[in-house]
Amino acid sequence: MTGKLFVVGTGPGNPDQTTPEALGAIAASHVFFGYGPYLDRLSLRDDQRRVASDNREELSRAKDALMTAASGEKVCVVSGGDPGVFAMAAAVCEAIEAGPPAWRALDVAIVPGVTAMLAVAARAGAPLGHDFCAMSLSDNLKPWTVIESRLRAVATAGLVIALYNPISKARPWQLGTAFAILREVLPWTTPVIFGRAAGRPDEIMRVVSLADADPATADMATCVIIGSPETRVIERPGLPPLVYSPRSIGEPK
Repeated sequence: MTGKLFVVGTGPGNPDQTTPEALGAIAASHVFFGYGPYLDRLSLRDDQRRVASDNREELSRAKDALMTAASGEKVCVVSGGDPGVFAMAAAVCEAIEAGPPAWRALDVAIVPGVTAMLAVAARAGAPLGHDFCAMSLSDNLKPWTVIESRLRAVATAGLVIALYNPISKARPWQLGTAFAILREVLPWTTPVIFGRAAGRPDEIMRVVSLADADPATADMATCVIIGSPETRVIERPGLPPLVYSPRSIGEPK
């Protein structure tokens, strides 16, 4: 029996935002590894088995999935959003690089998904319409000093910034510190989008200025998008505003 490993993203939580390719990979798999709440989004058959683990066990999850695939099973590693954006695809690649030669011989398919910043941006307008970057505020896998230097660099460069993992019970201060750093560089009128649970029934979208950005507005289900100095807000009577970054930019002054 020949094993195979799929690494899929289910999107930000709305079933309509799971791609047909991901659904095909899920249908073809027999054993599923993932964070419990992500596995809960799947409607599995009786012949399909789930192996849930904590969200902080990415590398051990990847190793278990690779061992299972190497034994001949068709395995699916499940992420929310896109598996390649702060998710399981990198953990699987790390495990393959450090693992036995048999893992390098496996048929591995990484299936893209709709990541949180794309879902939030679509709900808000087009804030990613020009150059942008994505950053995680978690310092579990990189020093906070690196995060601070990157925030200053990308804000100075004029990039729109999408922040993942903005705040948690273990990291209650970092988003507020990030806003303070950005206020040193960006106009305080810069639009900030708090997009929580985009596309899900409990979705909340807020657009405020950088001056009024309150870290208490966010939780781990929130993606925060900070505009560039060129990002604009179109107010619409009786409708949510549209936030967009123009497609063109002039010469620096």
